Amino acid sequence: MDHASCIYVAGEWREASGAPLDVVDPATEAVTARIGTASENDVDAAVAAARAAFDAWAETTPADRADFIEQIVVEYDARVEEMIDAITREMGAPLSFARNVQTKMARERFVMAAKLVRDYAFEEAVGTSLVVREPIGVCAFITPWNWPLNQAASKIAYGLAAGCTVVWKPSEISPLSAVILSEAVDAAGLPRGVFNLVQGDGPGVGAHLASHPDVDMVSFTGSTRGGIAVAKAAADTVKRVHQELGGKSANLILPSAEFEAAVAAGTKLCYRNTGQSCQAPTRMLVERHRMGEAAAIAKAAAEEMKTGDPRQQGTDLGPLVSKAQWEKVQALIASGIEEGATLVTGGTGKPEGLENGYYVKPTVFSNVTNDMTIAREEIFGPVICLMGYDDEDDAVRIANDSVYGLATYVSGTDPEALRRVSRKIRVGRVYLNYAPAQGDVPFGGYKQSGNGREQGVHGLEDFTELKAILGHQAA
Repeated sequence: MDHASCIYVAGEWREASGAPLDVVDPATEAVTARIGTASENDVDAAVAAARAAFDAWAETTPADRADFIEQIVVEYDARVEEMIDAITREMGAPLSFARNVQTKMARERFVMAAKLVRDYAFEEAVGTSLVVREPIGVCAFITPWNWPLNQAASKIAYGLAAGCTVVWKPSEISPLSAVILSEAVDAAGLPRGVFNLVQGDGPGVGAHLASHPDVDMVSFTGSTRGGIAVAKAAADTVKRVHQELGGKSANLILPSAEFEAAVAAGTKLCYRNTGQSCQAPTRMLVERHRMGEAAAIAKAAAEEMKTGDPRQQGTDLGPLVSKAQWEKVQALIASGIEEGATLVTGGTGKPEGLENGYYVKPTVFSNVTNDMTIAREEIFGPVICLMGYDDEDDAVRIANDSVYGLATYVSGTDPEALRRVSRKIRVGRVYLNYAPAQGDVPFGGYKQSGNGREQGVHGLEDFTELKAILGHQAA
């Protein structure tokens, strides 16, 4: 990583003209790097470069765009160990998780986008008319710290495949892996201006990008509060706003489920990425009379998880990403205790022996009701809430009683019940029996979890505009 102090504009690395920013290693609380940030003039230059490159890039064939994206994959593979190290340094992911999940999922986005666009029909005859999908234009991508490469790749790969040009602002909290990915894109040889990188914070760089009159679409992944701010900034220019926001996913353990296995697996899945995932199954719904049994199983599962140095083999949970995030999670755990939930294991404070670093005890609450703060707010830490239900309809009601609608997990062995419940849940994704995530189907949410979709055919189409040509005569 040779360009931490730079932005990438019009095919060149340039020294950023904004104030430098320290990057903190959350495992040690020490500064691990310093990056350069973009000024408004830098952002304007990046947007101008993307605008100048758009017409020619939009006219390239889907096969040519796929070739470029596949070359990004080649350059990505050459830098993957460097990316793994950067993700661990900047956001605390255990090395094994950074290697086996974080970087692999991001790579898959590029592979799948290239494969999909080769066969995608951008034109469709409808009677005597032709309906055409065209790239929407210059896209501003604003991405989060918790999945720093995967969330970016979901936008960059599909935006490029659709024929859009890109200005990318990664999170200022996890910017190191973004530099390495941008070096891979640079090495792949895309035409000048098709891809641009500007580092910086949301109120500065992000807001300027969202309001920029020469940006045709802004795609944001992050908190619901941040998504609202982006939408307001974009409103005056009536650009398309794509939002992938917060979640408070329910996990319904139906009466037919293999109970012990489902509760244990759901607890560990909630703690994946140290609980810092928007679709983490944080609200586990079990039959009310089995609450005590579920609490014992979840406690055992939580206490099996090893929290510690992300660089040590066998670590399951690293630190939270920052001091601010640690303090937020501590306050929410305290609120659960104060509001009457039963603390089964974990709680406030740092785990014994981990005084340095933003570590949190894996925490289980039982007897949680849906009016408690920990059941309503996105915690974004290793905290699971066990909630009781009376029957299937009650479980569905509780699951849907949220301002969020990103994902829900449903476990059971009765196929008809699984189908019935899946149709009643108001979310963008339903995972049956912890089915693995797939990149060939759309990802996105209902309600305050956002709008628009990423990945798969529907993700590609979100980066296009529809044009109808009436009276068209076939050649």
